[in-house]
Amino acid sequence: MKALVLAGGSGSRLRPITHTGAKQLVPVANVPILFYGLAHFAEAGIKEVGMVVGDTEAEIRAAVGDGSRWGLEVTYLRQDAPRGLAHAVLIAREFLGDDDFLMYLGDNLLQSGVAGFVEGFERHRAAMREAGEADRAPAAQVLLARVPDPQRFGVAELAADGSVVRLVEKPEVPPSDLALVGVYLFDPSIHDAVASIEPSARGELEITDAIQWLLDHDHRVHHEIIEGWWIDTGKLTPLLEANRLLLEVAEPRIDGTVDEASTIEGRVVIEEGAVVIDSIIRGPAAIGANARIERSYIGPFSSVDHDCTVVGSELDHSIVLARSTIADVPRIVDSLIGRDAVVTRSAQRPRATRLMIGDHSQVDLDV
Repeated sequence: MKALVLAGGSGSRLRPITHTGAKQLVPVANVPILFYGLAHFAEAGIKEVGMVVGDTEAEIRAAVGDGSRWGLEVTYLRQDAPRGLAHAVLIAREFLGDDDFLMYLGDNLLQSGVAGFVEGFERHRAAMREAGEADRAPAAQVLLARVPDPQRFGVAELAADGSVVRLVEKPEVPPSDLALVGVYLFDPSIHDAVASIEPSARGELEITDAIQWLLDHDHRVHHEIIEGWWIDTGKLTPLLEANRLLLEVAEPRIDGTVDEASTIEGRVVIEEGAVVIDSIIRGPAAIGANARIERSYIGPFSSVDHDCTVVGSELDHSIVLARSTIADVPRIVDSLIGRDAVVTRSAQRPRATRLMIGDHSQVDLDV
């Protein structure tokens, strides 16, 4: 079993953060989103990973390296433009060979990981082979989740016996509320499928069309409905929700320095080199390595990444990326602040709001 990770998207729904960085590397609970998936692959016993990358290849290479920190071997596969999930399978043909593989969207977060999903697929296929019924073994297995807005996703239609009979990409009238999570298992027959389909109306080779091709050619497609939470982190609100969920299960520890005037309450992680002075940190919260928190309040569900400075400010339910500075700001809530940003309260007279804001930014002012 190999893994094929899609990490080449532009992340348009997270602009302006993704103008200058890969969406898969935005940190949640101070850990890049992509790293959670890589840890799940290792847990499932997968060793070889193909990483489909685009314009952010250099950044992802620098962060992931050869994969050895997770016990993985990572091969990078360049995709010249986002041309659909099935196109990623096409360009990975040589890497995948004739092996079964897990395909995984790099900005997914799954509470349950993928080990059980992979084990179930392999066990079922092995049982069919041993019974002399290899032709009845599933060629694919899809992971599904019930969602309130299935028209935003690829959607599965199931027969009365629970088998998958049809997949539709972002339908106006969904046949069910079962959305494709973005985690798939395939045997080598998927290569025939992706080579046989045509681009969709939006000009992409859709993996839903490829799976439908399997169904139309008498291949079996199984499904599993996800246990636990699943979050597509492509937008701000679900990103903050993922941060909350992961902070809630983080093991509290204090490896940095906290002075006697400070108060640490609840589940809080303070990394090595971080300094907390005359501040209150109320967990769940995470403070990254070499950060400095002074005369400030860091409230629940907040993550402050490495080398940040927060002075004389209040932060709640927010994510602050690396090397940013927040100074003398009364209260920041429900926010995502990018790398190397500076947010300050002006001392100039007359008092005014002064902004330098990039494209696709959003600013809510309490004035």
